[in-house]
Amino acid sequence: MAPGPAPRLRDSLADVVPARTVLVYRNGDPHYPAHRVVLHRRRVPTLDALLLQLDEAVAPPFGVRALYTPRSGRLVHRLDELQPGACYVAAGPERFKKLDYLHIGTKKPLKKMIDVVKPVVHSAIRVPSRWQLFYNKPRNINVFTNGEVLVPPAKFLIPRFTLRNWDSVLALLNEKIFPRSGGVQRLYTLDGHAVHGSDKLEDNHYYVAGGKEKFKHLPYWCSPRVPPEVRRLYGGSQSSRKPRKKKSRSFHYPSKNVTYEEYQAGDFPGRPVWIWS
Repeated sequence: MAPGPAPRLRDSLADVVPARTVLVYRNGDPHYPAHRVVLHRRRVPTLDALLLQLDEAVAPPFGVRALYTPRSGRLVHRLDELQPGACYVAAGPERFKKLDYLHIGTKKPLKKMIDVVKPVVHSAIRVPSRWQLFYNKPRNINVFTNGEVLVPPAKFLIPRFTLRNWDSVLALLNEKIFPRSGGVQRLYTLDGHAVHGSDKLEDNHYYVAGGKEKFKHLPYWCSPRVPPEVRRLYGGSQSSRKPRKKKSRSFHYPSKNVTYEEYQAGDFPGRPVWIWS
C-alpha cells in the first residue's frame, strides 16, 4: 500500500486550491450595495464560519442566520453550493424578501473639486472611551422572565447594529422570553430599576424582561446560574419588610338600666364608644 502524502505536502496542496469570490446583499435593503467576500479554504472552512463573518461585514438588524439565492430565494445549506462570482442575499430570522438585487447599483464616485486646503482645527471636546467603543462591540446579557424565579435566564448576543435601536433590542428578546402579559416591552435590573436604552446595558450582566405588568420583586439573583459577585451585589441591598398590623376595633354597648331618652341624648355613663386597638 502506497504511503499517503506528508502533512506539509497536504498543506501545500490546500493552498493551491483557488479561492472563490461571491457578492452578498442585505435582505430587504434596496440601497445596500453588494459586499464582496473571498472564500478561502483555511479562513472559511464551514458555512457557519461564513455566516459569522457576514454578521460583522453586512450587519443586518438581527445578525446573519441564512443565505438565499437572489432570484428564486432558495436557501443555501452547504458551503459547497456557493458558486464563484455568484450573488447571494444574507438574511436574519425573517423570511426572504423579493427584490431586484442584481440591479442594485453602487454609488457613483464624486467629482474631485479643487479647493484651498484649510488648516486643521483640533477640537477641545474629549469623548469618553465608553462612548467611542460602545457601538463597536456586541453585548452578551442574561435575561430572566418577570415573575418566573424557577425559569433559568436566557442568554442573548446582541449585535452592534441592533444596539443602535432600543426597539430592535426588545424585539430580539421576544425570541426566547415569553412574559404572561404578551411580548417584551420593558427591561429591568434585578432590583427593579427600569433600563431605558442600549447605553445602560452592561456586558455579561443579568436583567429581567417583562410586558405591561409591573415588576415583581423576587430573588432572581438566587438562581444557580448567577455568579457569586452578582448575588452579593443584589442580595445584600435587600431589606426585609415587616407587614403592618391591621387595627381592630370593638364596640361597647351601654348597660341595661339606661332609658330610651337618655340613649337618644347620649348623656349617660357607659354610652357606646368605638375603641381602636
